[in-house]
Amino acid sequence: MVILVVATTTDPASYGPATALLAMGNWNPGVSFQGIRSKVNGDVRLLEHDKGIVEEDDLDNRWEEATGEVVDEIIFLSKHTAVTNRPALTIHPIGVPHLKEGDVPPQGGKPGWAAIPSPRMTPWLILLKKLAQSHNLVPEFEITLEATHHGPITNKPTMFVEIGSTIECWNRKDAAQVIAQLVWEGLGIGSGEAIGNWNSACGNKKVLLGIGGGHYVPRHMDIILKGGVCFGHLLSGYSLPMEDGGGGTWKHAIKASYDATLEAFHGGEIIAHLDQKSFKGWQKKAIIEYLNEQNIKIGKPSDFY
Repeated sequence: MVILVVATTTDPASYGPATALLAMGNWNPGVSFQGIRSKVNGDVRLLEHDKGIVEEDDLDNRWEEATGEVVDEIIFLSKHTAVTNRPALTIHPIGVPHLKEGDVPPQGGKPGWAAIPSPRMTPWLILLKKLAQSHNLVPEFEITLEATHHGPITNKPTMFVEIGSTIECWNRKDAAQVIAQLVWEGLGIGSGEAIGNWNSACGNKKVLLGIGGGHYVPRHMDIILKGGVCFGHLLSGYSLPMEDGGGGTWKHAIKASYDATLEAFHGGEIIAHLDQKSFKGWQKKAIIEYLNEQNIKIGKPSDFY
């Protein structure tokens, strides 16, 4: 089983951390295929291509076909953009489960699809905060989660790790070093032990499925950080299109995200957490009814500890 860390030369916030990661240890040349280069260190494969980071679909399947190695998970290194331009280091799951057939995803993926979320995201978020503080990036940089969004299409547990939000930040060597250190320590490259393996990551086996809120999901993140609770997909309000009368793709978005989260956390108890203040009364009622129909447990903040 191998882990793919994916970077692109077209993005300084991707290429910078990859370069810093290569400088941290002994990497050997690996397989090159379809314009993609690779370096090898233990069970980690650092892949580098020259396309947009969301454009290379099915890298896991393509790697397995090219090498015969089974892919366990994928970590993408990328830039983050935001209208505020605030410096940030972010982590998030991927997918566009709210889009309907015929829609064109603006940033990769396929309509109605939610990737299997990486179980590492909670412990990596905590480690990212620690590393950012030790490199004096806090409080200049915000350390945050983002809601589920964009591609590329993958079939294995996946997360994005990003540097935002301007070209100056994308080129920051200190930010690149923090991301490289996160990957190095998080995957246990060298002699360390990997951080975030599901069997040991969350003692209470409760997993948060976030429903509602803004793109940076602050109410969900408060619970996650307070209790070290693992999380799967985080569906912001814009990923829950609801029409008057209850129509729209919101039901599919919830079901696809729940199923993917359940696949990621074998043996875990998936509990939906609603950002109550982000919904109108009729919306909240419809969501709660649907969750009950699907036998998806709903939890208050105290239910996760």
